[in-house]
Amino acid sequence: MPESQYPPAPDAPPIGDPDCPIDSGGGDNLDDVQAGDFARYDYGLRYLFIDFNAYFASVEQHDDAYIFGKPVIVIPLDSAHTSAIAVSYEAKAMGIRRGTSLVEARSICPDIAVRVARHDRYVEMHHLLLAEIENHVPILRVCSIDECVCRLNPEEMEPAPAKALAQRIKQGLYSNVGPAMRCSIGLAPSTLLAKLAGELHKPDGLTAIQSGELPMALADIPLGDIPGVGNGVSRRLERAGIRRFEQLWNLAPKQARAIWGSVAGERFIYALKGYDVPEGPPPKKAMIGHSRRLSGPHRQREGARIVGRALLLKAASRLRHYGLYASSLSVSVKLYPEGRIGREARFRASRNSWRFMQEFQSLWDDISHMLNAMGKSQCAFSQVSVHLHGLSDQPPEADLFIDEDVDITDHLQARLWGRIDGLNRRYGMKTIMPASQMGLDLNYLGVKIAFSRVPEAAEFADRPDDVRARLAGAKHHRGLRENAGRSLY
Repeated sequence: MPESQYPPAPDAPPIGDPDCPIDSGGGDNLDDVQAGDFARYDYGLRYLFIDFNAYFASVEQHDDAYIFGKPVIVIPLDSAHTSAIAVSYEAKAMGIRRGTSLVEARSICPDIAVRVARHDRYVEMHHLLLAEIENHVPILRVCSIDECVCRLNPEEMEPAPAKALAQRIKQGLYSNVGPAMRCSIGLAPSTLLAKLAGELHKPDGLTAIQSGELPMALADIPLGDIPGVGNGVSRRLERAGIRRFEQLWNLAPKQARAIWGSVAGERFIYALKGYDVPEGPPPKKAMIGHSRRLSGPHRQREGARIVGRALLLKAASRLRHYGLYASSLSVSVKLYPEGRIGREARFRASRNSWRFMQEFQSLWDDISHMLNAMGKSQCAFSQVSVHLHGLSDQPPEADLFIDEDVDITDHLQARLWGRIDGLNRRYGMKTIMPASQMGLDLNYLGVKIAFSRVPEAAEFADRPDDVRARLAGAKHHRGLRENAGRSLY
């Protein structure tokens, strides 16, 4: 079939609710780009999606043979008042889930193995796993700490050779990395369908979905479990009368464009139907920041303030590492047992940590005054979050109302902090630090793996020398361009 021609889209159901404020046409407010301009239909299994199962818990089982095959949970910090952030399948079978409190998990399974998260180890294993996968097939894109997608050659696009390749990858991971690192693999014409195929049978599954098997192959999947259907889109679909997968699959691209409010809806529907839709440009960073659950003395106001400053310094270091400037700062705290309060400040774009710390202190004072006014002067905090916003890769423009010396001083101070960053990355995070932060021992400060972002080696400057050396020397995946032995097209 020529690339410029597409199978006719099936008749779409009507946008159900007559009061629904969704226009089924393109509308002047929508992007002029047509998704059909970049979609190509293919009947073969073009993509192979790999999802490592219960990743954090599996790494712990890999490293400790005693707990292999046993119930395991991973917690974010060494505290009795915390919850699971990862759960092994053995623990899931007993009813333990992410978010289950440590107390409840131990009441369900008194002998459950509890491990504190080791984010540097998870990143190190991530690179080992990618290196083994690339012994069999190039990696097209790393999607997260525990997911990646590969593109198949034409001779691998039929079910038999595609499944044989997937089995070789599984066997390689089993033999050369370890049996604890189980993965589910999905095969399909688009990356979205391949990911959904991998979700159907966990753990250790292998599922292929061909275009002719749709929509029945995914008929039972809840719409909220589909990547690209967040809470906002779910509400819009509900208002439009779209409640089942078959209804979603039958949407015309222009209807999806109207529901999503952008060309992303068309992209989504084409991918869901098996079209090969190239990825758009990666989104620019909108913010850089960190959050930290608090325990012990850090749950009190002064302790939380010191933790917040440490998180800000880590975020500022990352900002400079990316060559960016920030023009706003937000600070928020979660109260115990419930509630949240936060403040935000805007300022002239900077990458100077001293400037950020001044703004932080002003915001913290505002939060303290608000808590006092609410009669919560003695309340405990459970979490503190600090984020830099308004990011730009350009310094602020000259301003007639700002003395030139102000910008010069800010620039020189930022350069000094850049030198401090280099020394701390080389010799450890505590080489040079503000006196107020001395003695603050926070394991993996600011290094929270949100699955969608894999931390770089430079972010583990607070780890011991041997850990930083291992991460710096980790074998990163080679990428398509360095796999000349495969004739990808």
